[in-house]
Amino acid sequence: MNRSNVHLLDLPNEILLTILKKLNNMDVLYSLLDVNDGQLDILAQEKTFTNVLDFGHTDNISLIDRFCIYILPRICHNIEYFILEPVFMERILLAAVYPNLAELKLFNFEQQIVSTYFTDESLLRSVFQQQITSLILVNDDKGAIIGSLNEYTRNIYVHILNFFKNLTHLNIIGPNIMLCPVENFDDCLYLLDGRLKQLTTFNVNVYSIDTSSTIVHNT
Repeated sequence: MNRSNVHLLDLPNEILLTILKKLNNMDVLYSLLDVNDGQLDILAQEKTFTNVLDFGHTDNISLIDRFCIYILPRICHNIEYFILEPVFMERILLAAVYPNLAELKLFNFEQQIVSTYFTDESLLRSVFQQQITSLILVNDDKGAIIGSLNEYTRNIYVHILNFFKNLTHLNIIGPNIMLCPVENFDDCLYLLDGRLKQLTTFNVNVYSIDTSSTIVHNT
């Protein structure tokens, strides 16, 4: 083979795959999937590029459009983990059926997301209640800081834990640290009162631990 005439597509699939793995998987999917080249199209559908999709911190409407219309329906069976912004969450989750989706991370979480999406009337209810086992919420909610943490815990976190029927892992993350902001240890016990038997991991930041003022039955 004349070295001067070697093109990228002349390389074996194993070498092409090694090259593509050095790129961002979202860029690989956006640029190569459904571009009328069978070899690249097949490689782009490899699980290494399709099992985790990160739409966090994006406001690119054309990217969202292309993924929702052309890409997600083709790779939906491979997707296990979505990283999303709430503004695009419903559109992305309704763009296809994701039989293997089990993990979800939401940036810019605020309490109105609970009343909008984490309800029995939500179009996403079956996904949240039947599929999601791991949930990460990056909390940007000022209400969790300036309001009553006790009330916020009851209205938001307890509701989430009750609504997500199959949840086994819950992380609440602040801007810099992992937390579930509760005011005292009683609030933590309130979350862990025995109703959440399926929960195996729960990270919490307690602001103060004093003598408990209540009795919480968690057996």
